[in-house]
Amino acid sequence: MSALHAIPSPRLATLGLLAILAGCGGAPGGMPASGPVPVTVVTLKAEPVTLQRELPGRVVPYLVAEVRPQVDGIIARRLFEEGGLVQAGQPLYQLDDALYRADQANARAALARAEAGLNTATLEARRMHELVARKLVSQRDDDNAQAALQQAQADVAAARAALERASILLGYARISSPISGRIGKSSVTQGALVTARQAEALATVQQIDPVYVDLSQSSAELLELRKALAAGQLEATTQLPVTILLEDGSTYAHEGRLEFSDISVDPTTGSYLLRVVVSNPAQQLLPGVYLRARISTGTRPAALLVPQQGVARDPRGNTSVMVVGAEGKAELRPVGVSHALGDRWLVESGLAAGDRVIIEGLQKIRPGVPLQPEEAGAAPAAPAAGGQG
Repeated sequence: MSALHAIPSPRLATLGLLAILAGCGGAPGGMPASGPVPVTVVTLKAEPVTLQRELPGRVVPYLVAEVRPQVDGIIARRLFEEGGLVQAGQPLYQLDDALYRADQANARAALARAEAGLNTATLEARRMHELVARKLVSQRDDDNAQAALQQAQADVAAARAALERASILLGYARISSPISGRIGKSSVTQGALVTARQAEALATVQQIDPVYVDLSQSSAELLELRKALAAGQLEATTQLPVTILLEDGSTYAHEGRLEFSDISVDPTTGSYLLRVVVSNPAQQLLPGVYLRARISTGTRPAALLVPQQGVARDPRGNTSVMVVGAEGKAELRPVGVSHALGDRWLVESGLAAGDRVIIEGLQKIRPGVPLQPEEAGAAPAAPAAGGQG
């Protein structure tokens, strides 16, 4: 036999390949020759969703008091421990008060002298009143006695006020904390001269339980939010708690409460202030620390959420999904999404409740392909019984 008979012709080879493929029931490219393609879908349902926004913020003390002297004097003693907790009314500094004690003693003596003069004037006025009734003295003498009594009463009142002033100044010589909180370092030491109404504070007391967290939000976002509320797309959620995110990204143990929104916009940043009150029992939030807060902007009563794995984005940023369309075939649907809520996107346009979005098997389909959809999370169907072929 000739060697040429051992080499099949190209036509025979092609026919043989087609016969093999037909016998296997496949087609080139791995796509099934016929029948629907199994895919996993999610049926969209309208549900209430609370929209949130992460905003930058800074911790601010709940109360701040700068301790300053109200009288002149020399610091005799410092009565607190720097960095410690102090209570309202607790003495912080003691000034040399010898001069103020002397002034108080002098005012007390002046009051005693005025009270003695008042006693004399009272007796004299009473005597004159009796004598004028018996016509033993003139009416003028009685009028002078009554005027002297009033003068003595005024002298007593002035002396009493002077004593009260001297006592107040003496009390100012012991400088006390105006609020409860944690006190910082002292700017003066024993022996330093301090004066009333001086610019430099002796120390600063800050109350940091609770604390304020001042958040900053752009005025453009505020305008968008107000439009959505006015259009009925959102419902206000001012009473919902605020989640605080620490510098390392972890969630703070205590939730905050929105205290108020500022009524003016900062012209340098184009943002406005949101103030949140947060409990700080362990004093983990220190004044000046920058952090972030997750605040609720509103509730959408009938929102649609689509899994992110089912949303495709082209190079231009346009988003689309594959859905089970008419006659059970794949359909490409352009959609609009906005906020990411966990592993789902909030749908703004392109989808409606009841649409079945394909989330698995996307690589095996194209628009127009018949589908065999199976709901995500549903129990798998039992395999059909059959014999060997």
